[in-house]
Amino acid sequence: MIDEIDRKIINDWQGGFPLVSRPFAVVGTDAGIVEDEAIARISRLREEGMLTRFGPLFNAEALGGAFCLCAMAVPADQWEATLAAVNARVEVAHNYERDHRLNMWFVLATETPEAIAAICAEIERTTGLRVFAFPKLREFFVDFRVSA
Repeated sequence: MIDEIDRKIINDWQGGFPLVSRPFAVVGTDAGIVEDEAIARISRLREEGMLTRFGPLFNAEALGGAFCLCAMAVPADQWEATLAAVNARVEVAHNYERDHRLNMWFVLATETPEAIAAICAEIERTTGLRVFAFPKLREFFVDFRVSA
């Protein structure tokens, strides 16, 4: 369960995180609480699964790497094993299930563009299932925020 302070912290962060030596002190002050309470609240939100990720988003391409959206058609009896194999890859940025023939979708973020094909091939070898790679053809910036 989240309260108004949790909501403020979550909503404010989506617009940026303070880049100072003690960012949680700033987060706490902005939310009307002390630094230690801000840290405790964030920890609790992570533990409860309300926040699933906390960290910066890097532009892999600007760093010489690549992103690629991938999909797989995973039979129900192979779902858990395939999920574990895919998520074991450090290159998997996130993974989600869809109600579609291609029911597992994930994003690869690699250090080089060439690594996309190699990682897809390794996942195919590991799972025995085909990986469909959908490379980005054009980029759109969507400032997506979700109100808590």
